[in-house]
Amino acid sequence: MNPFSSGTRLRDMIRAIRACKTAAEERAVVRRECAEIRSAISENEQEIRHRNMAKLMFIHMLGYPTHFGQMECLKLIAAAGFPEKRIGYLGLMLLLDERQEVLMLVTNSLKQDLNHSNQFIVGLALCALGNICSAEMARDLSPEVERLMRSREANTKKKAALCSIRIVRKVPDLAENFMGPASSLLKEKHHGILISAVQLCTELCKASKDALEYMRKNCIEGLVRILKDVSNSSYAPEYDIAGISDPFLHIRVLKLMRVLGQGDADCSEYMNDILAQVATRTESKKNAANAILYECVQTIMGIEATSGLRVLAINILGRFLSNRDNNIRYVALNMLMRAIIVDTQAVQRHRTTILECVKDADASIRNRALELVFLLVNDTNVKPLTKELVDYLYVADPDFKEDLTAKISSIVEKFSQEKLWYLDQMFKVLSLAGNHVKDDVWHALVVVISNASELQGFSVRSLYKALQAFVDQGSLVRVAVWCIGEYGEMLVNNVGMLQAEEPITVTESDAVDAVEVALNRYSADVTTRAMSLVALLKLSSRFPSTSERIKQIVSQNKQNIVLELQQRSIEFSSIIQRHQSIRPSLLERMPALDEASYLVKRASITQEAIAADKPALAVTHGGLKLPNGVAKPATSLLADLLDLSTDDAPAITTASTNTAPSDFLQDLLGIGGINSSTTGIYFNIFILVHMGFPCYFSNLVT
Repeated sequence: MNPFSSGTRLRDMIRAIRACKTAAEERAVVRRECAEIRSAISENEQEIRHRNMAKLMFIHMLGYPTHFGQMECLKLIAAAGFPEKRIGYLGLMLLLDERQEVLMLVTNSLKQDLNHSNQFIVGLALCALGNICSAEMARDLSPEVERLMRSREANTKKKAALCSIRIVRKVPDLAENFMGPASSLLKEKHHGILISAVQLCTELCKASKDALEYMRKNCIEGLVRILKDVSNSSYAPEYDIAGISDPFLHIRVLKLMRVLGQGDADCSEYMNDILAQVATRTESKKNAANAILYECVQTIMGIEATSGLRVLAINILGRFLSNRDNNIRYVALNMLMRAIIVDTQAVQRHRTTILECVKDADASIRNRALELVFLLVNDTNVKPLTKELVDYLYVADPDFKEDLTAKISSIVEKFSQEKLWYLDQMFKVLSLAGNHVKDDVWHALVVVISNASELQGFSVRSLYKALQAFVDQGSLVRVAVWCIGEYGEMLVNNVGMLQAEEPITVTESDAVDAVEVALNRYSADVTTRAMSLVALLKLSSRFPSTSERIKQIVSQNKQNIVLELQQRSIEFSSIIQRHQSIRPSLLERMPALDEASYLVKRASITQEAIAADKPALAVTHGGLKLPNGVAKPATSLLADLLDLSTDDAPAITTASTNTAPSDFLQDLLGIGGINSSTTGIYFNIFILVHMGFPCYFSNLVT
């Protein structure tokens, strides 16, 4: 019986393995088969050696050790017949790799088979060499492979070119030996030879600069001719895929053109026409055509192409964005992010389509489109783009809101030309996605409000109205509570009204109600409750008629289990009840924070955090990191933060000097020798520390 006309024994083993119901049964079958194969190997049974090798390959694919059959592969390769060699080379490629020492024994057999008169045996040797070739084997056998690249047989040429790729990767020094044969293969008509030759030329360009220059001088014309022939060829069933003639050859040629044209103006100019032809004539209705178009766009962007050709490429990407396939849209967005560096204006024309991708249902497309929109923003389009992104916050998925708010905040902060627009946009972001806003964003907003004296009334009124509608947004509540505490009288008296602003009626009791609602609603948020207590304390000075009510609200936290809140409640109740004489000066407005210094410090902290690849150590404005106290401040000077030496610092009201206030402040702050002229500053410093700003009393006192 001819063993190659019937696989009875192999089929029986496969059937027995598949019939196993447990892993133990399968292992038993494999052990039994391996034992039989070992016996046959020891008895040197040549007539079933090929069958045993086929079974070993199947066992190897199941994950069992088959190293004992390696020498059998070499014996089959050394056999005279093609069937034995076929099984032997297949086993060689599966059971061995280039790290096996036994592989050195097969070099001589490979050399003999590469010089064999039978083209099929030569093909087996080339396939094996292309899969397991080591550096030593590459040096020994490269002359035979180079000679076979000039063979008359198309199949042999193709396999020799593929084998040469492996040789060049293993030994780049041999690249110069294959430059001439590779360029000559580009003149062939057989598509299999062409695609192998193009891939070999690409590897040669990567391996050697001399090969790159040689290919630029000798291959560019051949590549253009190949691309023209393939693009203009008639229907050929052998190479046709969805109506496109050999898209694989298209793509390989375009990739090689990109390598050759990169940084070379002459080569790029020579291939401009054919690239424009491919870009305009290829229809984007089939996936194969889209693959060619995408590769063509990459080539245009990678070479020294003309501006018109680049605009054509970007327009192709714009059409991709309208495709219903998510994969096509994703790769188009990726490519546009690289294209924006080359031609920003051309990408700007597709801004509307890109914005629609931000609203896509696919999360990966949304994120990539958002990054692209961020790159598209400039001084001229910042307002319409920001409006689109803010409007999308109404319907955005909760998982996407954090990234979206971060990008909007960065855009507004970077490109805002007037503080009114900045404040208006940030108030909308806080209202729609306040729970997804990072701490440093609303910290920066507080700094801006403290410096914009002409907009403080507008800010407190806008935040009060937003607080009534969006009390569930945590960051909004914190900023609103802080503003009400600082500028409560502006809210009640409609101070600093803008022309387009409508007056609102807010009583002193309404302002206290808003803070009380925040205090009660966020019972688990220590930061918000602490800020609410500070705001109530300041309102007791702004609105004397509400002092008694505020005292009762504050006193409710005297027995709070959180030490921070308990301490504040006791101290603040004492200030309201026993120290009314110094309360106006003690609770005056916080000095304006130096905005420039804050931004510099914030940027430096961010850079240090990125460099260290761990969270920054600096404490943020409201950052009460420990449940029973204030987090340790980072090394930062309060004098720099407050910039008290400048003329912009608000004047400090001098209170009457008596021993009681000084004694009280000594107890409260632990600082001796304080006169009444500085009590407001020291208490505001105290509030700053409790809010989490990095401050050092010793620097200021000294």
